[in-house]
Amino acid sequence: MRFLLDTRCWLWLLTEPERIPADSLEALSSPENEIFLSAASTWEIAIKYALGRLPLPHPPQQYVPSRMATSGTAPLPVEIRHTVHVASLPAHHRDPFDRLLIAQAQLENLTLLTADAQLSAYDVELRLV
Repeated sequence: MRFLLDTRCWLWLLTEPERIPADSLEALSSPENEIFLSAASTWEIAIKYALGRLPLPHPPQQYVPSRMATSGTAPLPVEIRHTVHVASLPAHHRDPFDRLLIAQAQLENLTLLTADAQLSAYDVELRLV
């Protein structure tokens, strides 16, 4: 299986794995599965850090790449086809970061791991935590 983690779930995986159900943690740790983090999530992390809303032990330019390496997370670039696909999504959710993650999950055939139940309104493979 190929998972796209939303920003919050990726941070929980690193700092509060107990917030993720055991079956999801097991799936994420399986070498048969792939874990992706969108560039949109890294942008969200950088913005929240700069605004003082996300404390990190190191600045994002150090924290994100090092934690991606240690957690086995692959980067998912944001492509033009992802961004323009957002225009075709119903307005179930207003958060631009989440809408982009939905578009990426749809176009890349990824299962989105999220704690946001509102995202289940979209036609996307979803695993709620």
